[in-house]
Amino acid sequence: MNKYTDFEGLREQAVALRREGLSRRQIRDRLQVFNGEILNRLLQGEPAPEWTKRPNAKDDLRDRARELRLKGLTYDQIQVELGCSKSSISLWVRDLPKPERSYRPPGTDMVRAQQGRKEAYERRQIEYEATRQAARAEIGSLTARELFLVGVGLYWAEGGKTKPHKPHPQISFVNSDAGMIRTFLAWLHLVGVTDDRLRFTLQIHETADTAQAEQYWRDVVGLDASHFGKTTLKRHNPLTNRKNVGDTYRGCLAVRVLKGSDLYRRIEGAWCGIVGAVGSTARE
Repeated sequence: MNKYTDFEGLREQAVALRREGLSRRQIRDRLQVFNGEILNRLLQGEPAPEWTKRPNAKDDLRDRARELRLKGLTYDQIQVELGCSKSSISLWVRDLPKPERSYRPPGTDMVRAQQGRKEAYERRQIEYEATRQAARAEIGSLTARELFLVGVGLYWAEGGKTKPHKPHPQISFVNSDAGMIRTFLAWLHLVGVTDDRLRFTLQIHETADTAQAEQYWRDVVGLDASHFGKTTLKRHNPLTNRKNVGDTYRGCLAVRVLKGSDLYRRIEGAWCGIVGAVGSTARE
């Protein structure tokens, strides 16, 4: 006999489980009811337990989406109105009846959907910038110890290390991010490295504006051309679809510290200290 034949008996079980505090998924798995429409009918009128009602920043959007669906709007039309993804809309309104289809001129939904995606993208960009600025404000100023720890981690992630075939320690740091370079230089000054020990080399593709890039990096580090060696040009492979092109591409800057062997040993030791401290904290 089909297990759905005794619908009322099955509903009694579903309602009892719901009142015990089980979620839809738990009831589905317990009763082996994998038909969403039937599960909706079994649980009709029974509110979800509080523990399943997780705080959600999109609750207002969800409620509005359900209102629009009940008015007969399609997923595309709801997306245009709210600017959210169709996958979210589907999740929110899947238990509601489908609207009757009406004729619309070809391309109408596509244009409106594109506009909706554009508006959603712009909203996400605003949210992104607000989050970024809030996180930036939380940092405030750095103590000397904080900058020291940041610098050690930065170097061990991006800087050169000794290898079996290259055992002599030296300080070398290469990056294309001006913020990373400025932070590393601030750290070098903190640990006592003077400007006369700094040497820089620009590494850039031969198709770029080399002169403009050289001036850019001189401005970033705040030192004149006497601290810069000959620029290293990278051969351009026409078969490679490079993304780092245009006015914002300025290559990578290599930073080298003269007489840096002792500093390298200090960095290595400090990094080992950080790792050990993390391990001790994790065991507490």
